[in-house]
Amino acid sequence: MPSYKEVLRNSQQELKEVGVYEQSAQLLMLELANQSAADLYMCYEEEMPSDLLAKYMEAFARLKQQEPLQYILGYQWFYGRQFIVDENVLIPRYETEELVANVLADIDEYFPEGTVSMADVGTGSGAIAISLALEEPRVSMVASDISEEALGVARKNNANLEANVEFFQGDLLEPLIERGVKLDFLVSNPPYIPDSQVLEVSVKDFEPNVALFGGVDGLYCYRRIFERAHLVMKDRCILAFEIGYDQKEALEALAKEAFVGDKVEVLKDINGKDRMLFIYHNV
Repeated sequence: MPSYKEVLRNSQQELKEVGVYEQSAQLLMLELANQSAADLYMCYEEEMPSDLLAKYMEAFARLKQQEPLQYILGYQWFYGRQFIVDENVLIPRYETEELVANVLADIDEYFPEGTVSMADVGTGSGAIAISLALEEPRVSMVASDISEEALGVARKNNANLEANVEFFQGDLLEPLIERGVKLDFLVSNPPYIPDSQVLEVSVKDFEPNVALFGGVDGLYCYRRIFERAHLVMKDRCILAFEIGYDQKEALEALAKEAFVGDKVEVLKDINGKDRMLFIYHNV
């Protein structure tokens, strides 16, 4: 049997030849072996167990085809928790954890007491909604998605992580409006990639297009949410969105037009890119 080191070196070379991120091979091995990088280094020269090798090679074949590592494993880590993901949901990104963190900070600052009525619009895997509900017990969370398949994944995550999120199927705000939901806080990471933008194969061919593309300029879903938001907002409400790094000016203008007189703020992510839009209504 080959050693861990031999398998890893061969895998990384093969990935390099087909233009796939080389470190994906090590990440795959660490997850399948349930080891830390330090643990793996300690047994580098040891033979890889036959059952683990077989499992690894089967998964590696998919990795070479540029299938995302998270879909191969069947999960993604987000805000310290393991979320089920498959081809029906967008893979939660680390940047979105910053949106969750900023929302939690605003709950502490603007809603220090009592229940906070929240909704996550376009929830996908449920990562945002479930993380917020588990991190802040005062949150009463509902979440919507147009895809029944995506909601199936979200409900599994909700059950596995013992959260208490209520899910509605429907287009953006419509299922909330139909039920007369009123919110202290609305959160959304809508599709915001322009239809014409060229994406990596691992994204374009594997992740659901309905969760990626947001019309000609990428702003279609924001416009629709802005137009209808007043129907679900309480007199005092905050709206928080993830945005594309180059959409700040366009979205600030749209938000100021839709929410006249309200504070509109764009926050940068850890890489210094404009990635979060917050709107403060009577707050």
